[in-house]
Amino acid sequence: MEHLVKVQCIKHIYPDKTEVSLCGLEFIVDAGDRVVVLGPNGSGKTTLLSHILGLLSPVEGSVEVMGKRPDKSFNAVRKHIGVVFQNVDEQIIGPRVYDDIAFTLRNERLPGAEIDRRVREVAQDLGIEGILDKIPHYLSGGQKKKVALAGAIAMKPELLIMDEPFDGLDPKSKAEMVSLLNRLNRESGITLIITTHDINVVPQIASLIYVISAGRIVSKGRPAEIFDRIDLIKEANLEPPILTELFSRLRKRGIPVGRPDSIDQAEDMLARLLKAGLDS
Repeated sequence: MEHLVKVQCIKHIYPDKTEVSLCGLEFIVDAGDRVVVLGPNGSGKTTLLSHILGLLSPVEGSVEVMGKRPDKSFNAVRKHIGVVFQNVDEQIIGPRVYDDIAFTLRNERLPGAEIDRRVREVAQDLGIEGILDKIPHYLSGGQKKKVALAGAIAMKPELLIMDEPFDGLDPKSKAEMVSLLNRLNRESGITLIITTHDINVVPQIASLIYVISAGRIVSKGRPAEIFDRIDLIKEANLEPPILTELFSRLRKRGIPVGRPDSIDQAEDMLARLLKAGLDS
């Protein structure tokens, strides 16, 4: 298997005859990648994810996931993919948090003791062991996201796909989600594909970025490569991260600053610069 995911110039026709195409650069994901897909609403992000999940079949182009066509080998492929949709209220269906996390495990007919072990293990890993007996409907938005994520990773997938996972989260919950996803990638080797319009968190989580605009994959690269091209970001109807634009403007003024990925890095860079100025 050359790549974990490979998508080439796809087109889909919906039942109402609406045609959606996604061409431009090939979309390629390798094992261990942390891929973020950036693009405004209507750019083709959902169409891309739906094809990778095997929910849609292309009328043109090709989609391969783990060496198979996901629409033709749906069950075989989906066993290795965890999914968290944008609206987790539609995804969480168990009467209790425990039941929701156990849902796929039970469908796969794992032994009861193994199901219990995995549910409690993943709940502890995500810090939600204290709400296993709670009714999901009454949970906070951040807790619901964690429950959906727990259900998605309970089967120990190779690939985790998340659609707008930071949507609606407060800053603390957002930081926790970023930390969780990075840890899952680092410690469990789970490959990540994430769509988001929250561009300010992207430098903290992405190893690779694809930019989609008007049905075309217009750019691919590491965060530093993508965010160095602020014009490209704006042409795709996106706003660059605040820190990226600020430090880009400082560099244009001849101020020797780097490219921070977080507010902590920015603080360190500016503190060193100010101290050097005071000491000189």
